[in-house]
Amino acid sequence: MRLLFIQVIICAIWLSLSPPVPHHDLGFQGSKVTLKCAMASLVGFSLVLGYIGLLACTCLILAFLARKLPDNFNEAKLITFSMLIFCAVWVAFVPAYVSSPGKTAASMSWLLWVLTRWPSSALSLLLLCVVGRQMGVEVVQAVVCSRWGAQRNKSLSQDGDVIIGGLFNLYYIPSALEQDFIKLPHYKPCTGLDLEPLKYTYAMTFAVEEINRNSTLLPGVKLGYRIVDSCGRYPWALQAALSLVGGDKHSCNLTASTPRLSSGGPPVPLLIGASSSTIGIILSRILGPLSVPTISYLASCPCLSDSQEFPNFFRTIPSDIYQAWAIAQLAIHFHWTWIGAVLENSDYGRLAIQVFQEEVEGKGVCLEFIETVHRETIVSDARRVALTIQASTARVILIFCWYTDVKELFMELTKRNVTDRQFLASEAWSTSDDLLQDLAISKVASGVLGVAIQSSTIPGFENYLRNLHPIRRPDDEFLREFWEKEFGCSPGDKPLFSNSSSSLKARSDHPSNVSTSSLAKESLQKASLPPCSGTETLEGLQHPFTDTSQLRVAYNVYLAVYAAAHALHSLLSCPNRDSPPGNNRSTCSSPSHIKPIELLQHLKKVNITTPQGEMFHFQGADIPAKYDLVNWQKTPEGPLKLVLIGRVDGFDLHLNESAIQWSRGSSQVPVSVCSESCRPGNRVANRKGEPVCCFDCIPCAEGEISNTSDSPHCERCPSEFWSNAKRTACIPRQLDFLSFNETLGITLATAAVSGATVTTAVFVVFLYYRQTPMVRANNSELSFLLLLSLKLCFLCSLVFIGRPSVWSCQFQQAAFGISFVLCLSCLLVKTIVVLAVFRSARPGAEALMKCFGPGQQRGSVCLCTCIQVIICAIWLSLSPPVPHHDLGFQGSKVTLKCAMASLVGFSLVLGYIGLLACTCLILAFLARKLPDNFNEAKLITFSMLIFCAVWVAFVPAYVSSPGKYVVAVEIFAILASTYGLLLCIFAPKCFIILLRPEKNTKKHLMAR
Repeated sequence: MRLLFIQVIICAIWLSLSPPVPHHDLGFQGSKVTLKCAMASLVGFSLVLGYIGLLACTCLILAFLARKLPDNFNEAKLITFSMLIFCAVWVAFVPAYVSSPGKTAASMSWLLWVLTRWPSSALSLLLLCVVGRQMGVEVVQAVVCSRWGAQRNKSLSQDGDVIIGGLFNLYYIPSALEQDFIKLPHYKPCTGLDLEPLKYTYAMTFAVEEINRNSTLLPGVKLGYRIVDSCGRYPWALQAALSLVGGDKHSCNLTASTPRLSSGGPPVPLLIGASSSTIGIILSRILGPLSVPTISYLASCPCLSDSQEFPNFFRTIPSDIYQAWAIAQLAIHFHWTWIGAVLENSDYGRLAIQVFQEEVEGKGVCLEFIETVHRETIVSDARRVALTIQASTARVILIFCWYTDVKELFMELTKRNVTDRQFLASEAWSTSDDLLQDLAISKVASGVLGVAIQSSTIPGFENYLRNLHPIRRPDDEFLREFWEKEFGCSPGDKPLFSNSSSSLKARSDHPSNVSTSSLAKESLQKASLPPCSGTETLEGLQHPFTDTSQLRVAYNVYLAVYAAAHALHSLLSCPNRDSPPGNNRSTCSSPSHIKPIELLQHLKKVNITTPQGEMFHFQGADIPAKYDLVNWQKTPEGPLKLVLIGRVDGFDLHLNESAIQWSRGSSQVPVSVCSESCRPGNRVANRKGEPVCCFDCIPCAEGEISNTSDSPHCERCPSEFWSNAKRTACIPRQLDFLSFNETLGITLATAAVSGATVTTAVFVVFLYYRQTPMVRANNSELSFLLLLSLKLCFLCSLVFIGRPSVWSCQFQQAAFGISFVLCLSCLLVKTIVVLAVFRSARPGAEALMKCFGPGQQRGSVCLCTCIQVIICAIWLSLSPPVPHHDLGFQGSKVTLKCAMASLVGFSLVLGYIGLLACTCLILAFLARKLPDNFNEAKLITFSMLIFCAVWVAFVPAYVSSPGKYVVAVEIFAILASTYGLLLCIFAPKCFIILLRPEKNTKKHLMAR
């Protein structure tokens, strides 16, 4: 104790001065932050470990010294070995603790603690047993083994030649679990008798009694049953199943040469049960090695269809693949692309939502959230899920849960007034009378759309239920409890505590599994009920329990019993029953010696017709899938009613939309989308980091269209077409050309006509003053010819405006080329004449002037012009321009223009014009300083500079201009260069003639 007191003092000082505190460790690189206890003082922690190490080393040394002391059983040897392991583990602890990341460090501490405890306890005890045997110490061996857990006392049974087992969840409020991991789990009794499974139970008893009355099915064999409750607890379901299969034996004797089972009920060769997929998986795997067939009426997990993994499993309910497919088709059909999901945390919920997600993958349906609920914590889970639904933007909620869980969730939604959600129901709750009749949740549950097990009827079953009475069934504990719940009285004269006392006694042997106080409390509550008068009856009572108009799961149970009966009939049938016993012994089975594996083989071959005329057979473990589509609709009385709106047959869905009443009683289909649908003319643009159902709508670009909603991309129109204003259709492009009706055409035409008018006016002025020195000095004949060519240049531009045709395309280029060559030829000759005149003043130059007389001047102009005429004639005859639809310009219009079929011809025309222009410019530039008061060469030089500048700029502008603006650029170049020539050459002359007549004299012109 003193040594312990030292450690207590060390810990007290350490924890008072600098204790460990919770700390968020950010050092570990990952997606998680480790919450751990941080050592504020390593000194204190080191002292604690150091003191432990000191004691361990001291103990190891002393035990090592005492290992050879003379004693037949020297415990020092054991201590030495255990302390060696202890020291080795804690020496390895230091580097492992330092290098372990995150929460792994705490795991290392716990693991090392376990490792050091095991040698000191388990190993010592093991060695003690071995040494004890060697020393002759008697080891007591138990002679009796007992089954784990206590069997529940409530069951329903009927004796028979062959007993089949039934397993049902008869209570919907699960037992509380107390688990401290030092003894067996402690379960409190389940409460709340569930009327739906109770109806399933009586469907089984009715089927058995109906079969026993049938003279053709199992003749001479009485079928019995034993039905127990599993309470929805997996351990209890397994315990109940093993008790049925094992014959409910309580103990076995190991002292005899052959172990013998104690008394109990006979083992069942077949089990009808598994009210959930998880229980079905557990039972199939546990009972599989025993080859005990299990027929489930409610386990719908797709995984159970695997006959290799679950060879002994059968079911009378379709696989969830079909109902998940049907729900997915409903979501796709109604364009619900943004859905929330609530599911129970079991194989049923998880695999159902997995199948649903696989069905909607790639079809534009997304899940905003997936929430899970647990049966044990349903109250807190329902509150959490209700808050999630309230905050979500999804208006359609899919629920894969048991109806009791859904009821709790709907109650929470009612408290929060969340009544605008459309719920999709799985078969587990889509037909629940408990939900339909509950007025408190009717606002939330109105409009539910669900998949339901196909409804059927069982003739005579309603009368069977109405005739149930505790007096006629005194041993039926479930019926007794139902009677007490519905009528508020204690039925019959059977002493209530007689059965309870025996039950309590049986349970007292297993205090870890049951609560005797709970049973005693339950018995006291029942004892406080008044006795029933005997007039209570179910006949004429309107109650969901006696409603057999739409039997679903109960009919599955009914089918399962008939499948079992036909398999037994096939197994027990002897083809040679009248033969001597020795001949058919190998082919016949006795009802008292039925082997489950043989029954399993016959069950696989079941192909029968039910009393209702329905064909029934197993496809592997499954049956053909058939569902009803149901809708919860309001009634004037208040409760909701179930309305059939369609059916599902395999992968075929038939729906009557007009019969659907949506949430809040609306006839309008609810909208549940993350993003509004993109209208035609837009494309979908997914948002980064968000589901594909959340997107933006981007308008299509010009020339592209989308004619469907939510189009992933826009399609480009053909070259002859263009998109309309809404980008929804491709329309033919409008024909576009430079016309006289548009502003640009009017402006250019006005400029051309104005230029021609001005040129005419100048012509008239020159003609009127033709005898004046100014006109005569500038070669009046060539001036008149020049004015005529300028006028033709102005007028030829008008040919470019208007709808192009074959003749206009050819004429405009010829007129343009010839007019400008005529103009430039006149200027060239005038320049040469000017040079010749001033050169003729030199001695010996008279012959030069004779070569440029009036006749020669006219001939030179004609020669230069004829060359251009020849070029144009050859070009237009071989490869003339033709009208062409230009599709290259991206726009809503197609340009109609004159296409140059031969660029060589057009280049020759422009090249010849350029040659004359450059020659004229050079000669005029050389003559600009000749001695004359009015030297026309200066005017020609300046005009030719403008001409060349315009046409040099014309080339890139012509090439880069789109559509009809190509023609406009060419017209502008024609007009600009023509105006340049007109103004530069004739404007100064007209100024002198009209405004300065005193300068229009020979003296003035000859002056230097």
